[in-house]
Amino acid sequence: MEILLQSCPNFIAKSPVELGAGRHFDFRTFATSRKSCDVKLRAVSRSSGDGSSFVEDVKRNGVLLGAEMDESGAIVGFRLAPQSGDTQVSNDHDNVSSDKEVIVYDELAEKTPTKVTHSIVFVTSEASPYSKTGGLGDVCGSLPIALAARGHRVMVVTPRYLCGEPSDRRFDSAVDLDCRIKVSCSGGVQEVVFYHEYKAGVDWVFVDHPSFHRPGNPYGDSYGAFGDNQFRFTLLCHAACEAPLVLPLGGYTYGEKCLFLANDWHAGLVPVLLAAKYRPYGVYKDARSIVIIHNLAHQGVEPASTYSNFGLPPEWYGALGWVFPTWARTHALDTGEAVNILKGAIVTADRILTVSQGYSREITTPEGGNGLDELLSSRKTVVNGITNGIDITEWNPSLDEHIPSHYSLNDLSGKIECKIALQRELGLPIRPDCPLIGFIGRLDYQKGIDIILSGTPDLLQDDVQFIMLGSGEKQYEDWMRATEATFKDKFRGWVGFNVPISHRITAGCDILLMPSRFEPCGLNQLYAMRYGTVPVVHATGGLGDTVKTFNPYADEGKGEGTGWGFKPLTRERMLDALWVAIETYRKHKRCWGGLMKRGMERDYSWDNAAVQYEDVFKWALIDPPYVS
Repeated sequence: MEILLQSCPNFIAKSPVELGAGRHFDFRTFATSRKSCDVKLRAVSRSSGDGSSFVEDVKRNGVLLGAEMDESGAIVGFRLAPQSGDTQVSNDHDNVSSDKEVIVYDELAEKTPTKVTHSIVFVTSEASPYSKTGGLGDVCGSLPIALAARGHRVMVVTPRYLCGEPSDRRFDSAVDLDCRIKVSCSGGVQEVVFYHEYKAGVDWVFVDHPSFHRPGNPYGDSYGAFGDNQFRFTLLCHAACEAPLVLPLGGYTYGEKCLFLANDWHAGLVPVLLAAKYRPYGVYKDARSIVIIHNLAHQGVEPASTYSNFGLPPEWYGALGWVFPTWARTHALDTGEAVNILKGAIVTADRILTVSQGYSREITTPEGGNGLDELLSSRKTVVNGITNGIDITEWNPSLDEHIPSHYSLNDLSGKIECKIALQRELGLPIRPDCPLIGFIGRLDYQKGIDIILSGTPDLLQDDVQFIMLGSGEKQYEDWMRATEATFKDKFRGWVGFNVPISHRITAGCDILLMPSRFEPCGLNQLYAMRYGTVPVVHATGGLGDTVKTFNPYADEGKGEGTGWGFKPLTRERMLDALWVAIETYRKHKRCWGGLMKRGMERDYSWDNAAVQYEDVFKWALIDPPYVS
């Protein structure tokens, strides 16, 4: 018997459909959202054109658990449970059991069986290489692959951004699934379409809607943030909740027993929707949600009047309701009432994760909590931090296609060649023994650019060279250009961002400076250590976790540590740390070599992070849903 998947755009069950073993699913509950995206099974006999041997095939190959009927009562599909050893293709919304071995095939991939441990659904506003503005894109482009490699079934749900540029070709391999769902939000009904690509063991699912088709980046353009971002990411969240139920990827829907990983506020409605829209009707009762906070400074706050746009029951307003303190209000008549999407995620998710242990502690303090510290403190028992990994293939000094000379932990000779090539490329005097300091990042207040600005004149009185790469606030871009004109032999400022030059700066510099005011994780310090470049950082968040301050007297005088961390964030402390690093580079070559090698030895692979994520998955599933 051949099992074929067929779209059934007009099928709506008028009564509960029996699924066997006394279980029912009432499709009437979701008729609005599923009118054009139900999936049915069509049994075709290989020996008979009219399908007359279907019953015999069922008896031989599986157990018929129930039938789906159209509005006239005619049977249009069946749910088949295969005998042991068979491959299952299912059209219902049941979960593929996580405690049984099941075989998952992708029609575009090699037919290699995989043991499924968890069904994991990442919901994110960006995922590299399809879309990326920062660390969020890196995480959601790499961590799913690492988890899939460990045997999990992984789906990433993200928008299909089209901006009319060559970058749109990143979606060329994604196939229209011919699956359309209706989403009720913002006072109307919106239709979204799903595209799909199976790559690196992951189901990449792209939500398509006209609001994702415009010039700019995922959040805005040269005029600022898009005014309808709340609407756009509300669509994403609704579509992400439907995707595991309606998309037969590789022959299986992901089903109800999923682990949803909602990344930042853009995906923050997912745990709220699970609690308010689905569980009251018995759907997703076995699912769990984990909200991952990459940057607490962005919370998805809009006027309270926009609550009706979410498509949530009125009684759930309290989950998202937010009141600004008096000092933060715009005028005397401002009541401060708003809705806060990230707050809604925090009060409904089963677990809360941040991208470093240090940041998980900081967000429960008034200094680092951005107004949510008390709420996060109340859920402190389920807040954990896991340091991000890095792509050790892209960031590998022995293979990097962007650098002029390769090197490794066992042969560092190529690093000095990278330094000379960088000095030559940027027009600096070629001086292999001169300490070369680098900065790569956004030119804004969070990254401590004002501290760099105030300290650079004193720093450049020393015999050093300093290179900065980044873009952001115009005042800092102009300052970089002016400083380069003043210190022609010591300073270079590259306004903008360029991937190859960022690799060459990382490889060619001796020291990387990161004086961020707050840094949930940070990646540049991890890249630097992998390239034998010693970081000097403000010891906050992930920077404090990953950079261990050098102690020359530890380990029987052999030293330990991978760089220098300083606190508090002041011009004086930053300069003190830099001068200690510079003097160590000049006068203690043996110690400097140890610093380089210890950094290069560290394991910051995504596989290491994936193991820690699995622990959180286990903890999430131990308890019943936080909001049932």
